[in-house]
Amino acid sequence: MLLVHPVTEVVKFIPVLIGSVILGTSSGNHGWSIIPLALIVGFALTRWFTTTYRVGPTHVELRTGLIQRKKLSVPRSRIRSVDIEADLLHRLLGLAVLAIGTGQQADSGEKFKLDALDARLVPELRAALLAHTAAPNGVAGQTVTDADPNDAVPQDDQASPPAREIGHWQPRWVRYAPLSLTGFAIIAPIVGLAFQYGVGQVLFRSDAVRRVENGGAMIVAISAVALVVVIVLVVSAAGCARYLATYFGLTVLDDGRTLQLRHGLFTTRQITLDLARFRGATVNEPLLLRLAGAAELEAIMVGENPRQKILPQAPRPAIEHTLGHLLAPNDYQDKVIAPQPSAHPGSAPLLAHGPVARRRRYNRTLAPIAVAAAVMLIVSLAGVEFSPWWWCVPILLVPLAIALAEDRYRGLGHTVLPETATGPAWLITRSGSLDRDRDCLEAPGVIGWTVRQSFFQRRAGVATVVAATAAGKKRYHVLDIELDQALALIESVTPGQLGDRTSRLDKR
Repeated sequence: MLLVHPVTEVVKFIPVLIGSVILGTSSGNHGWSIIPLALIVGFALTRWFTTTYRVGPTHVELRTGLIQRKKLSVPRSRIRSVDIEADLLHRLLGLAVLAIGTGQQADSGEKFKLDALDARLVPELRAALLAHTAAPNGVAGQTVTDADPNDAVPQDDQASPPAREIGHWQPRWVRYAPLSLTGFAIIAPIVGLAFQYGVGQVLFRSDAVRRVENGGAMIVAISAVALVVVIVLVVSAAGCARYLATYFGLTVLDDGRTLQLRHGLFTTRQITLDLARFRGATVNEPLLLRLAGAAELEAIMVGENPRQKILPQAPRPAIEHTLGHLLAPNDYQDKVIAPQPSAHPGSAPLLAHGPVARRRRYNRTLAPIAVAAAVMLIVSLAGVEFSPWWWCVPILLVPLAIALAEDRYRGLGHTVLPETATGPAWLITRSGSLDRDRDCLEAPGVIGWTVRQSFFQRRAGVATVVAATAAGKKRYHVLDIELDQALALIESVTPGQLGDRTSRLDKR
């Protein structure tokens, strides 16, 4: 720890150290470069002397802080997840970081982490802290009752079944990494910081840029295309690098009561999700991934990780395979998919939303173009002159808007799967175009409903149904369905919850 903490803090304060070096060089006093480094290292060393922890029979306690002392205490009966993380330095030293979660939101400064533990002790400690979470072979949606940790030691005849692998990362999945915007998220801050420190001025004043500007329209066009190609290549490389560093070696294991995720190239992470807090899953299909036959999979959870990613960008068959295990585990037998996957919530056919929903999609995409064209016409009639080429803009946008509206309508859909002997009822809803989500929410997770109608929806005779839940996105929308269908949907998901409100709403 005396090595880990100084290195970690120095990496965090690299911008400060760079500023001190620049200040010391410009002023001629190089001591300014050493003082911040000494302060940072000294502060990091104090963490070892001021941090203590204790794992007791009923509580886990952590004391830390030099000037402001802080004590965190977590009842062992409230522990819902124990995650393990180890970056490259921790792995070289045989250490790991153990993060304890209670299933509730926590501020960044209040996270319960035991840093730099002996990696050989972590698996046994993790198993002991999670021994009470649920009974073996627990099902999703089961309520976890508080238990005495002293009585939570599993006996031989109560041991958990061996974990079953329901998802596994493949190296060829890297080809889907450039189809997301993660590469832009990496490159954009770097480019912005470079331009902030004057790189842009140096670049635009360079002789190469002036030669391009003086070379004519053809040279400018070729240079613009080359610049776009370079940007795409750089962003794609950044996306692939992040994808490999984060999800290399990903495996998803299910032991009947917890979901265990292990992944990472330089920094390895082991994440444990309590299936008692599992409420469904979301298949995220951005446009580029959808065109490539790929998607992402998120778990809908109650607690501090409400949208935990299970599988990153991956081919659709792999997503469907893992999704089927999560939503209908009783229909799967050790990597052998049931013969009728269409009966599973993840691949159930959806009901279309009718012509009114289609018309509203077209109105929303074409209306802004019509307004822009009307403004241009009014300005032209008022005597303001502008190039006729500006009329090409709304004309070219019309086919794009039509394609977007049709894709948005095709993305709309919902269905309700009734309760079976082996599983609960499911609400499945899908919407979006550029960023499309298919949400599968189990009925026991729904805690309330909202039937919403805007002015235009009332005139069109449709409504938006919002299912409220304590998990995931908190609100799941079924857009633009007829009011009668909205009430029938609520009744089919949560029978009896409407009560006599159905008749009252019909009268309205």
